[in-house]
Amino acid sequence: METLKVEANHFNQLRKNAEAKNCRLKYVAEFNNGKANVGLKEIPATHPFYDLAGKDNIVLFFTNRYSEQPLIIKGAGAGADVTASGLFADIIRIGNN
Repeated sequence: METLKVEANHFNQLRKNAEAKNCRLKYVAEFNNGKANVGLKEIPATHPFYDLAGKDNIVLFFTNRYSEQPLIIKGAGAGADVTASGLFADIIRIGNN
């Protein structure tokens, strides 16, 4: 139980630090030059991810054509139930092969 308190304190401090900079904490996945990275990031109020909430998903594409301002695709995600059932179906399909 002590470990849980330590971790809670750590994440509460991260949240407070982000709020002091007018940022929100979001889990962000990035794919750049063939490398994937996922982690908790401070997102400033001017970033498209800032107001992302609930089941919403957003993808930003930086390409040769969209090098300074990304192409943004935003919309409703599947949600926890649909995602979990999809993963379960994938596991069953893998097990059958």
